[in-house]
Parts: sequence; C-alpha cells; structure tokens
Amino acid sequence: MPAESFEKTSWGWQLSQLQRQIGEWLEYQISRWRLPFSDQLPKWSILPWVENLLKFLFWMLLGLFVAWVVWRLWQEFSPYIYSRLNRINDTAAVATFQSKNLSAAAWLERSQYFYRQGKYGDACRCLYLATLQYLHETKIIPQKASRTDGEYLQLLQLSGTPIQPYETLITTHEQLCFSDRKVSSDTYQQCQQAYGEITSSK
Repeated sequence: MPAESFEKTSWGWQLSQLQRQIGEWLEYQISRWRLPFSDQLPKWSILPWVENLLKFLFWMLLGLFVAWVVWRLWQEFSPYIYSRLNRINDTAAVATFQSKNLSAAAWLERSQYFYRQGKYGDACRCLYLATLQYLHETKIIPQKASRTDGEYLQLLQLSGTPIQPYETLITTHEQLCFSDRKVSSDTYQQCQQAYGEITSSK
C-alpha cells in the first residue's frame, strides 16, 4: 500500500496533542513556582477522595450556575414565547373553525358547548363566526375569507345597520387574535348579548 494513502493527521490526534501540550505547560509553570520554595514547603499530595470531592463540587457548582442562567432567561423570555404560541394556536383554531362550513345556528350551538367547557375564548370566537355566517345567510354581507374585520364594519355602516353589537364581537375577536388578554365569562356574556341583538334586529 503506498504511503500517500495513510492519514497524516486527524482531529482526535490533534486534540490529544493539544491536551498533552497544555498539561506539560501547566506542569512547567507549577514546577517553576514551586522550585524556589521547595526546601521550605513540606511535601504533600492530594488524597484521591479529596480530589474526587473537589471535582464533584466543581461540576455541581457549574451545573447550578448553568441552571440558574437558564432559569433567569426563561423568566425573562417566557411571556414572549407563550404569547407567540398562543397567537399560533389561535390562528390555527380560527382556520379550523372557518374551514367547517357550518350554519349560524351550528356556530351558536358550538359556542354554548365551549362555554360549558369553560373555554370562553373559543366560545367567543364561535359567536364571531356565527355572526359572519348570519350576515352571509341573511345576504347582508356575503362572506369572504379575505375580508378583514375593518371591512366588515365599513360594509355594515354603508348598509345602515346599527354596528354597536358588531363592534363588541369584532373587538373581542381582535383581542383574542392580537393580544394576550384572557377572556372571562363576563366577556362571553357580553358577546352573547350582542349576538342576540344582531339576530333579533331582523
């Protein structure tokens, strides 16, 4: 086999060489420091169990320090992480809700189901979707996936419809999508009352 086919160097070998060189340099530095005082200092060595204890304490303190740094970082950034995750989940939930072609009555029923489960945010979202479906069914405003809440309000104003109950539902929907606000049972009751006003006005 030709000599060129052998590996001339490797990362493992270079790392072991570096460790050996550092060790030799440290030994040299220690021997230089101890040499002038070697006759005055007693001969001593660390017992193996003491050395193991010191290593254990060092690694334990290092681990505690790393854990403390991670904990502090988590405390600092967890609100942002949770906020981002909630927005992603809310967007996915709205997409799931909107993908189901339900009637306004079915959305209302789903809303009441979520309310009984204590999921007030989902219950309000269903009322919002029931409102959009109601507008579509009554031909006040045909539903379009690309239409924004602001566009709905503008079209409602142009149609001469009282927009106060719609504003309640749309504002709550925007808060669900774009803020960290937790929806309470009282908020759901306000949205349900607004939905009742909308459906009774026809």
